[in-house]
Amino acid sequence: MKASRVSWDTLDWAALDRLRDRFLAAEPDSANYWTSLSDLENYELTFAQRIAWKWNAVLRELKLRGWTPPPGGPLLDWGCGSGIAGRRVVEFFGPEHFTSLRVFDRSPLAVEFAVGRAQETFPSLRTEPFPDTPARHHDGPERRPPVRRDPSLPNPAGSETGAPSVGTLVISHVLNELTDAGEQALRDAIDRADAVLWVEPGTYADSRALIEVRERLHEQFLLIAPCTHQAACGLLAPENERHWCHHFALPPAGIMADSNWVRFAQRAGIDLRSLPYSFLVVERKRLRDAVPGLLPDNYSRIIGAPRFYKGYAKIFSCQADGVRDLTLQKRDAPELFKALKGRSETGLYRWQANKGRIERYRPIEKQAGC
Repeated sequence: MKASRVSWDTLDWAALDRLRDRFLAAEPDSANYWTSLSDLENYELTFAQRIAWKWNAVLRELKLRGWTPPPGGPLLDWGCGSGIAGRRVVEFFGPEHFTSLRVFDRSPLAVEFAVGRAQETFPSLRTEPFPDTPARHHDGPERRPPVRRDPSLPNPAGSETGAPSVGTLVISHVLNELTDAGEQALRDAIDRADAVLWVEPGTYADSRALIEVRERLHEQFLLIAPCTHQAACGLLAPENERHWCHHFALPPAGIMADSNWVRFAQRAGIDLRSLPYSFLVVERKRLRDAVPGLLPDNYSRIIGAPRFYKGYAKIFSCQADGVRDLTLQKRDAPELFKALKGRSETGLYRWQANKGRIERYRPIEKQAGC
């Protein structure tokens, strides 16, 4: 693939405006919105980086929990776009962790771009288009027998299709674009996955949709993150209908002082400081004897962002017995209060609370490099 000709000085603002309007529409559409490789180059430099920052937050949390994908299998980036999500996962865990990187998108241009960028970034890793799903995705809901392209791949535990495993499945920002045929194709891919890493925008609708996926997959998969437990999602209780599971990623340091990003944000109408996301990470049951990353009992995960008031904060906390608001008095834990206000904490804690007031806490132990 030729080196990108796009830079901050040569951005195609008309293309970016068109893509932004398409993303904001958030409606399923069978038409491809990539009209040229130039579209993807402009997207890669701008919007895709914001998606990468969300993936950075997810991957750092997985490292903090001690989880890694099942080793020795392929990685499939489904609905790849420019391929930023799949490349970020491979970069984080290392190309030696996977046997190949496969990409799928309904757009042949996106597949071409994603394969080319991955080959440039990871020359030692076999990178190729994913052969199975596109025919079903384009042709509609008609089911066809799975194609056995690589019989050396193991069948996933619990698979009833006899099709080879797709390995680690990466899904990013696809929910609001799925047609009925696309949804079925994605379900087929999940049925063949050993593990699923899925990131979506942190909207109410996308979060609630991921919760539905969580509950549907729980019978066959272990919940790795963001959940700290294997119980039913507490947000499904009727009294929590107005809430949703979302988190906030941090942009790179100094981004607000970068004139290129500031100009882009003003033109695109986005807040560089706000990166809400929802995510789900699961691993197929009985795939490994010892599954890393499963937290001990009584851990909680902060949902959203703490709300700060004079001398105290309200924390919406999720744990095995449900979700609830907790109060953190600044005088009880000044260091934690400061860290939460500075957005430098992880959101994973063991609380000791009395009548909804946090009296003691223990953060998850940070792994090296976190």
